[in-house]
Amino acid sequence: MEEFSQVFIVVFGFLIIAISSGQLARFFQRINLPLITGLLFVGIICGPYVLKLVPLGAGKNLNFINDIALAYIAFAAGAELYLKELRDRFRSIKLITIGQLVVTFLMSAILIFLLTDYIPFLKDLSDNQIIIVSLVSAVIFIARSPASAIAIINEVRAKGPFTHTVLGVTVLKDFIVIILFAVVLSISVALDTGGTVSFTGILFVLAELAVSFVLGVGLARTLRNWLRLRMPSNIKGVGIIAIGYSVYLLHYIIRDYTLQAWGKAFLIEPLIICILASFLLINYSKSRYEFLKLVKESGTPIYVTFFTLAGATLALDVIPQVWIAMLVFFLIRLISIMVGAYLGGTMAGDPPLFNRIGWMPYITQAGVGLGLALIVARTFPEWGPAFATIITSMIVINQIIGPPLFKWSLSIVKEARPKAETPQFDGIRDAIIFGFESQSVALARQLRKNHWEVKIATLNQEVNAEDYPDLDIRKIDNISLENLEDLEARLSEAVVLMLTDEENLQLCELIYEKIGTRDIVVRLNDRNNFEQFHRLRALIVDPSTAIVSLLDHFVRSPQAASLLLGLQEGQDSLDLEVLNPNLHGIALRDLRLPADIIVLSIMRADQMLITHGYTRLRLGDVVTVVGSKESLQNLSLRFDS
Repeated sequence: MEEFSQVFIVVFGFLIIAISSGQLARFFQRINLPLITGLLFVGIICGPYVLKLVPLGAGKNLNFINDIALAYIAFAAGAELYLKELRDRFRSIKLITIGQLVVTFLMSAILIFLLTDYIPFLKDLSDNQIIIVSLVSAVIFIARSPASAIAIINEVRAKGPFTHTVLGVTVLKDFIVIILFAVVLSISVALDTGGTVSFTGILFVLAELAVSFVLGVGLARTLRNWLRLRMPSNIKGVGIIAIGYSVYLLHYIIRDYTLQAWGKAFLIEPLIICILASFLLINYSKSRYEFLKLVKESGTPIYVTFFTLAGATLALDVIPQVWIAMLVFFLIRLISIMVGAYLGGTMAGDPPLFNRIGWMPYITQAGVGLGLALIVARTFPEWGPAFATIITSMIVINQIIGPPLFKWSLSIVKEARPKAETPQFDGIRDAIIFGFESQSVALARQLRKNHWEVKIATLNQEVNAEDYPDLDIRKIDNISLENLEDLEARLSEAVVLMLTDEENLQLCELIYEKIGTRDIVVRLNDRNNFEQFHRLRALIVDPSTAIVSLLDHFVRSPQAASLLLGLQEGQDSLDLEVLNPNLHGIALRDLRLPADIIVLSIMRADQMLITHGYTRLRLGDVVTVVGSKESLQNLSLRFDS
């Protein structure tokens, strides 16, 4: 009972640390470092060598967290291997993957073995152990980070053959690397116990892999049946994580039973089982979208706990002895990736530019590599913790230099499409509405009533503008940057898109990349297109749910809904951008606002702040206020430059 209470205290205390870590690590993002680096750093600070909030040896009681996280990482990696999206670049993906796998693995393993005398960490190990370190290191060197790659691609909205190839290679490599790691680990265990790799031993490893593949198919069916049940999505998400963890429990049960019965452990591979199940579910199931959504929603808390624990269990006391090994490992991996990417791209017939910079996207590492290092540490307790420290330190370096290199490569091949700089306010509130119909006409008149300059752009050449003398109607023959320039789109504070989803998306991309308009409002026609507009930071109005949401607000808060919709006589709401440099740094309580004005919130750098009297304004803030129309008009003059 006392032991159970001790475990409970360790687990509960660590969860409190992990929650804090998730908040503290965000400061690293402000200085353009990855969130994972921040989590590792906070874990190190809280670990047994600094603040000692996580005691030495606590990792044994927290191993289940690693198991849960590794199952999730395998699910996430398999979910990215969607064959239909990789088909158009499959030849390049296949050959570059083969090139990197073969070259990186062989070159890294050979170099580490040959440089044994120059790596202090390896000098005290036996020949078999040096071979093991060379093999497992070479496998981990291949691992990449699909999550980091996708985050960077989404950040710069990269699109093109180079981007598709990088994403395909990244995901495929992690899929293969897990299988390769299982084989190498089984061979390494045999070498570590003084055995030899015999034909019987190879058959035993193949049997373990075969059973793992069968269990992967069974797990895919289990997940599919679970997703078919009617229940809240948060319960389904927890169930998916629990099912993944159950694979590890099954692994331990089979291992212990066979070890006792046969004298030799039969090891199914949880990572292979989970990644195969995810791959099958994504490619051959109708539950693909729901599974992707649930996996994405579960990611943040799992990554926070996993990387914080990795930092807290890092063996800092061995870093002075292993820093040379870490540097050598980093350089070996870098060189082998360069050679492998160049050879693979050359075999695939990719453009010379792609081949010269083809190594840049593959430097970053994260969950998979770190997870494999922790498995090695657990499997080989004699030298494994020091090895895990070397790999973790190398991953931190890769996390720092990898993302900038990937972004740079996307810019070189001109596939990065970041958001254009938002134009400066010219003192006049302008809006462009694309699409001519009764709703666009009514919206234009409502905006003009509130002192906005409005243009309606239409592709319909039969519209008679003379029938609407109070409106500025412009006819355009196609959707192009030239027509946007003719409409003076750079002077507009808002653009409203009311065409077909295909036309709206074409306009949205042009405005996002070339014009930089702050607010793009889209009327959605098909809910399946929501994500495409959301990536472009558009404000999306879905007619199929808008009325229900509106009625819901009127039922729960009729006064607020009436006020925000402008139905209260003489009252209105307004977003004001802070353009007056004299207001920069002033607290809201010192603004001398009219008595009938209320500040609801401030939007700053895409984050909403709930305000109080001591909140200080910054240039570029968008302040949402409500009050009388006369006071709002006077206040807008103070906020403008």
